[in-house]
Amino acid sequence: MRGGQQIKNRGRGPRPLGAARTVVGLGLAAAAAAAAWAPASLAAGEDVQRVIVVFKPQVGAAARTALPLQGGQVRLSLPEDNAVAVELPAGAVEALRRHPSVAQVHEDVRRYPMGLADPSKPPYRRGQLVPYGIPMVQADQLPVGDAQTGNRKLCIIDSGYDRSHEDLATNKVDGEYDSGTGWWHTDETHHGTHVAGTIAAINQAGVGVVGVNPGRRLQLHIVKVFGEGGDWTYSSSLTKAARKCQAAGANIISMSLGGATPTPFERDAFARLAADGILSIAAAGNAGTSATSYPAGYPSVMSVAAVDIQRKRASFSQFNPDVEIAAPGVAVLSTVPMGQGREATLSVAATAYAPQPFDGTPVASASGPLADFGEGTAVDPAMAGKVCLIRRGTISFAQKVVNCQQSGGVAAVVYNNEAGGLAGTLGGVTTTIASVGVSDTEGQALRAQLGQGATVQVSATDYAYFDGTSMATPHVSGVAALVWSYFPQCSAAQIRTTLQKSALDLGPAGRDKWYGFGLVQAKAAHDRLASLGCAN
Repeated sequence: MRGGQQIKNRGRGPRPLGAARTVVGLGLAAAAAAAAWAPASLAAGEDVQRVIVVFKPQVGAAARTALPLQGGQVRLSLPEDNAVAVELPAGAVEALRRHPSVAQVHEDVRRYPMGLADPSKPPYRRGQLVPYGIPMVQADQLPVGDAQTGNRKLCIIDSGYDRSHEDLATNKVDGEYDSGTGWWHTDETHHGTHVAGTIAAINQAGVGVVGVNPGRRLQLHIVKVFGEGGDWTYSSSLTKAARKCQAAGANIISMSLGGATPTPFERDAFARLAADGILSIAAAGNAGTSATSYPAGYPSVMSVAAVDIQRKRASFSQFNPDVEIAAPGVAVLSTVPMGQGREATLSVAATAYAPQPFDGTPVASASGPLADFGEGTAVDPAMAGKVCLIRRGTISFAQKVVNCQQSGGVAAVVYNNEAGGLAGTLGGVTTTIASVGVSDTEGQALRAQLGQGATVQVSATDYAYFDGTSMATPHVSGVAALVWSYFPQCSAAQIRTTLQKSALDLGPAGRDKWYGFGLVQAKAAHDRLASLGCAN
């Protein structure tokens, strides 16, 4: 029951989320509070900017209703923070900043969604797979915590949750409907369901995998900010989602998402949540650079880096002084919406290989002679009826596969041009032939078998391997919930400090920019609290 290793740090197209579409006009004074909003529209082709408008404390609801926003459209109301998100002509922003009712105006920046398992043994029931990250973070060493986790609520802000999934259906989970993204219990991009499985896939004999909290007692609340066709959301929508988590009584907020630009509005919102006793945890980012992603980069949010099965930093994991802790994020096996995962096989003559299906590849099977397609940069009729063996490089995976297909190729096998396995994505490009990736070593072995009969098969499954700091984040969120359930009297700040102090140090001694304090450890954190107390 292997799934496809897929990199999930993007989606399938932009879409405004949770939009309130009230339209307003400018030129009115605050005294005209009782007046209706004047209709306005944004002209086609006009340079439009989306901003968060924070009102002065004394400005009441009626005055906010009358506030002039020339040619603009309110997209999201943020009453808890005395603010709105609005789109308006770029030239009107400065005038808005000078309005007597306005305290601050911030750019409303975008936020993006950012192998290996063993057969189960005690404390897990037989017939499941245990993803390597579960024992690596010591979640298997606190099994009796299953009986206690009902005292914690964890809120996942992501793309939804497949409530029909065999490994998630009987969890204690709720959420809400959003006009922009739809129902919380569907997941069109698969990302949120994968995150949820790492946190809480159920311990049940003969079914699937297990999560950090597999006992069906952890309370989950789902806030969906990425809907069908949506690969980003606004910071205002993220802030509102976090407020929904708070309103639902969440102790922990898990965010496998981020973006490059900080905003004071978002920073202040998460600082207030921390002050209110909520622990927020977010992905450090997948650019593989020293850049900081947000909300992970805010002081009030734990920033999570990714490591592989060898406890080495993932090549894509961002590194900077804000990184606070690390967790498994390479080839993480977890749940995806039923039937939406992919698993692949590849055989040439009598030799079997271990390919990874490309994200977006169709379910398909094909056989033909294995043929060298170089780097697949141009259509070549000589590939007709053959399995294209393609070297990574020069152009995108999607274009390589499309060129193979247009050449008459029946399947595409792309091999790495550097050490290690290859997990790729078609980036939303639709193809009809199966496409998979293999390591550089396998690629060289395949080159020695050119001309021999090859078979590529991609099948549907309910589980998949994903890479990303998005996958590391739910390990930390799940451990926080598990450990906290033993010591509910501790504060969020004390749990955070304990996770830092009990982490397994990796890399240079002490905190560093690659791993933070180190690999999150559930049992070590529990034992530290048991011996030293909350204020350890």
